[in-house]
Amino acid sequence: MPHHPDRNSPGPAPTEATLRDAALSYLARFAATEAGLRQVLDRRIARWARSIDDRDKVTDQIAVAKQAAVKVVAGLVASGALNDAEFAAGKARGLARSGLSRRAIAARLATKGVNAKIAQSVLPNDPDTEVAAALTLARRRRIGPFRIGEAADAAARQREMAILARAGFTRDAVNTAMAMSHEDAEAMILDLRR
Repeated sequence: MPHHPDRNSPGPAPTEATLRDAALSYLARFAATEAGLRQVLDRRIARWARSIDDRDKVTDQIAVAKQAAVKVVAGLVASGALNDAEFAAGKARGLARSGLSRRAIAARLATKGVNAKIAQSVLPNDPDTEVAAALTLARRRRIGPFRIGEAADAAARQREMAILARAGFTRDAVNTAMAMSHEDAEAMILDLRR
């Protein structure tokens, strides 16, 4: 196998242009927040820096590359290519459809770097959406209106309600979801998915 010396060399330090290309390539494949994209670019810079033997030589280059990454992210925000509010709104809709409560959605958005004000503004606000999300989880867990077999006794019903409560659903949403008929529950889930 021929030796390729250029594969072992670290290459030039990341520049604003190479970081912009990397950011655009990433955004073409994945939705991201400002914080998430900054992490992607910081990891790229760190990977490059690890490939350099003499860390003292590159300290200034690392600082310049990190400043370039900040400029790239700011430029993408200014151009509208990166928008935390749009990301959060789309993510919140998808998470509600998958059976997550408002609380769980807020927590997921926080882990993605969405600021709390933006997260609160995009969380589903109507009680029907919360009930439909609880029903989605109930269907997945085969509890409540989706229970297979005989009706649950009081203890089993409490356990089922606790599953939904631990998932972050409010008492009202849990009670409404658990009291629904199978047909009504299916119809409500179908409405949520539209």
